[in-house]
Amino acid sequence: MYWFIGPYEISMGALLLLTLPIHWFLTRDEPDQRIPLRNLPKEIKEKGYLWHISLYLLMFIYKAAIDHHNEPMKTKVGGYTHWIYLIEGNWTKYVQDFFLNDILTNLLSAHYLFIYLFMIWFSPMYYILSNDKVMADKAALNYFVIYLLSVPFYLFFNVEVTSSYIPGMDALLYHDSFTLSFFTANDPMDNAIPSLHIGLPVGLIIINRLHCKELGIKLEEWRHREFDIFIIFNILIYIFSIQYLGIHWIVDVIPGIGLAFITSYFVHQIQPKLRSENFSRINSILPNKKQLYSIIGVSFISTFLIFFIVIDGPGTNDEEPNYRLGFEDVNLETIEVHSLTNPVNIEVINIGEESVQLLLVKTSIAEKYADKGIFDWEELSSEGELFPLSPKENISFSVMTESIYDSYVILSKLQNPDSCSEVSDCKIMKNAVGEIRIITHYFDDELIWSAYIASLPSFYILGYVLGMSDKEIMSVKTS
Repeated sequence: MYWFIGPYEISMGALLLLTLPIHWFLTRDEPDQRIPLRNLPKEIKEKGYLWHISLYLLMFIYKAAIDHHNEPMKTKVGGYTHWIYLIEGNWTKYVQDFFLNDILTNLLSAHYLFIYLFMIWFSPMYYILSNDKVMADKAALNYFVIYLLSVPFYLFFNVEVTSSYIPGMDALLYHDSFTLSFFTANDPMDNAIPSLHIGLPVGLIIINRLHCKELGIKLEEWRHREFDIFIIFNILIYIFSIQYLGIHWIVDVIPGIGLAFITSYFVHQIQPKLRSENFSRINSILPNKKQLYSIIGVSFISTFLIFFIVIDGPGTNDEEPNYRLGFEDVNLETIEVHSLTNPVNIEVINIGEESVQLLLVKTSIAEKYADKGIFDWEELSSEGELFPLSPKENISFSVMTESIYDSYVILSKLQNPDSCSEVSDCKIMKNAVGEIRIITHYFDDELIWSAYIASLPSFYILGYVLGMSDKEIMSVKTS
């Protein structure tokens, strides 16, 4: 099905349309505290909110750079989905199977797409429109800092989404004609750990509690209490939806919450210094002696892990699959556009005991045959290049893209027989599991050093927070 506008355009449109109504609803008991919309440009200038805008623009560029590193680095760092599966097993599949429903799928997909973008945008805007400069600063910093902390995980600890690894798990959100192009262009689908859909809002509610404790008031008495409840409500939905939709492992939530605590402590500590009149003095934001030692320690340990454990480490083991397929499953690997003159060289190894079919096809074609987690393989197979792959066999081929919009995907499926003669044969066939490892070689696949440099802010922030005492966290006075 052809869509005139995509999920990003709809989400951004809804975001702009709903900002004021939701703000008005949440502040209905204190209309006198609102900043009139006509005064917003003046408020932005006088309160120094221009750096919030700059921060978000910087994040857009920074995230694009990190995403550019993600796929090429896989040849050196591999992935660790098999570790997570050993811990968690098929838990999320049980959740999906029990609740599977088209209406629920549509509602949760819309929520997943919209609310995360809305939370990133609305949190600082809510506080700006509510005339709360301190919390506007903290909300903007929350998004920036938690993403910085996530970078080493995204680059050096790849974990595939559940629908790519658990046999029988449907990619309800990703494999749909409406969302496929959006996600293949914007989501590497192997950044499951940590879950920022949990970490980002949890960071906000921790910041809220630190702020109230600093002010010496109960959370129930805080004028932004309803916004806090709004955040908690969406966290509860996310905890369920990220499992149901075939995206995150439940294990992903734990590091997401861990990063939320680190982020909130750092933001709560650093915001007053950024607003201080002494901000021009660089020593006002430099670490103290204890924090410096902590930063050095974190950097040393992280560097050792990256260069001596992760690179060419257990994640690159060719005997471990990065995709697993059940009966009638179709999995997807995105081939990104990194060059118009150099091909992407692809190697696929069939690690399992079942024959597999591979289909190389343009994303724009594949999306026409996707619907709520299901691909119409019969129709699609005539639209691309088909490769059969027997057990323990490997195959190599290249993909050359002609334009930046000319992306491809590799679809994989068990090569099931047309029919089974006996009931027992059918049962065996339906319980079959295919295991493959897809390795993509990009022309710029030696990006380790730039990835390491991009991770340094994370080491600094983690060390800075670990070097803080409880007294230091709570002794902050907001500006």
